[in-house]
Amino acid sequence: MIRILTLSLVMVMLAALGGGWIASAPFAPAGLSGAAHAEEAVTVDSFTLGDPDAPIRLTEYASFTCGHCGNFHDDVFKRLKADYIDTGKVYFTYQEVYWDRYAVWAGLLARCGGGTRFFGIVSLLYEKQRDWIDAKDPAQTGENLRRIGRTAGLSTEQMDACFTDVALAEALIAHSDAATERDGVDGTPSIMIDGELYSNMRYSRLKKILDAKLEG
Repeated sequence: MIRILTLSLVMVMLAALGGGWIASAPFAPAGLSGAAHAEEAVTVDSFTLGDPDAPIRLTEYASFTCGHCGNFHDDVFKRLKADYIDTGKVYFTYQEVYWDRYAVWAGLLARCGGGTRFFGIVSLLYEKQRDWIDAKDPAQTGENLRRIGRTAGLSTEQMDACFTDVALAEALIAHSDAATERDGVDGTPSIMIDGELYSNMRYSRLKKILDAKLEG
């Protein structure tokens, strides 16, 4: 996915009210002052998998709305996890990238179940990516995301609270912008291996890079 938009809160449109989605409503409630934003500001951390003492550190930069990221998850990531993360060779960080509003909505959903459910919901979002994204109908996209949330065991009340969490949305966007600017990421998926940035790649190439590091 190539970056086409830097997303600020005023560009994100989402409201959840009684299970309905109002795509034309601004994300931040009317009348929310700068002081209120400051009081509600939160910080977010990236989620990780594997042994923190693993010899290799790998970060994936990905967007929930990126088709290539969906393919990466279905193919490369699953093999990476089985061969390197679960075996203690790679410490994996998932860095969310937020360059469009649908990705933000998906990110709010992914974090709605807390750390224990995060990667499970992430898997559902990528596996069902072609089903939940409706470019022409934000309301339908919202309902599709709710359906995924219900599959993951989230209640309507939980999702209502998550989808209207302005402070978290702001923090997710800020975290994404800081990470991509710091690391020079301008497309997704991108991969950082021990501080070196790579573009999307096949598993065969990734395996060669990792094996060379382990042998060296």
